[in-house]
Amino acid sequence: MRNLSEDIMNKYLTGQCSEEEIIEVNAWMKESEENARQLFRMEEIYHLGKFDRYADEQRIAHAEKLLYKKLDEAKGKQAKLLRMHRWMRYAAVIAVILLMGGGAGYWFYHNGADQQLMVAVANEGIVKEVVLPDGTRVWLNNLATLKYPREFSEKERNVYLEGEAYFEVSKSKKHPFIVQTETIDVQVLGTHFNVDAYPDNPDVKTTLLTGSVAVSNKNNSVHMVLKPNEVAIYNKVEQKLTRKVLENAGDEVSWRHGEFIFDDLPLQEIARELSNSFGTTIHITDSTLRNYRVTARFRNGEDLETILSVLHNAGYFNYSRNTQQITITPKLD
Repeated sequence: MRNLSEDIMNKYLTGQCSEEEIIEVNAWMKESEENARQLFRMEEIYHLGKFDRYADEQRIAHAEKLLYKKLDEAKGKQAKLLRMHRWMRYAAVIAVILLMGGGAGYWFYHNGADQQLMVAVANEGIVKEVVLPDGTRVWLNNLATLKYPREFSEKERNVYLEGEAYFEVSKSKKHPFIVQTETIDVQVLGTHFNVDAYPDNPDVKTTLLTGSVAVSNKNNSVHMVLKPNEVAIYNKVEQKLTRKVLENAGDEVSWRHGEFIFDDLPLQEIARELSNSFGTTIHITDSTLRNYRVTARFRNGEDLETILSVLHNAGYFNYSRNTQQITITPKLD
């Protein structure tokens, strides 16, 4: 059984794989159940420990030993893990502490039987691609979090999203794919769609590119089935679903390629999108300016400062920034 190179594994975990490398990872994962488990385990360890950079070597060595022992006991045989990089060994410290402290590191939900959940997080300023156990591909936008089981159940495929993500779901008529957010659920059989569910946004948006999806709130009091190039907008306060027809739904997922396409959008909506993508608070002081509609396209991976500067020079507004936020104000005549 062949192993992935450490270079490709490192790129996959940090969201830097090329299209060809993603295909190679996916093919390797499908070669055997053991490969899939190994990949998911590495993702879990990486995401649990990526922020713990100051653990001392003795704790790292001890934690690594405990982690191997714990995995060995769980599997009933020697776990075939790839050799850990230093950053993976840091992760072991967190994983073991959480495992020994009540299971907070291995999340569980009850669905007939307890299942271990994996957690994928997109680092600030990075779009992360994740391949799920059924082959579904997901792209996570800035700071988005996706939780999913190591193995899907026999009846349905449930994942939980906080933030924005684009899904290309593997078709399976017998196994519905359900994206759960804090306020709505999106159910599909196999299709391409986008869900924007950042906690601070007043709306949750589901955009359909191909196929069909059903959108409903948690108690199923409001329900909507979308066709391609349609958006379901759920207002959290009013608890209402509204439908919007788009000319090109692909523009809604341009963030996957570092592009921003604003087609006659209110400045308030543009500010929210930029805020989510760059992890920066943007405040518009004037109510009239919030509703001012802007058309602009940025296709060359421009950073936030460049985008704001272009819009400012076009005569739309003035802006200032400090360490806390960016403030947008009307242009004085």
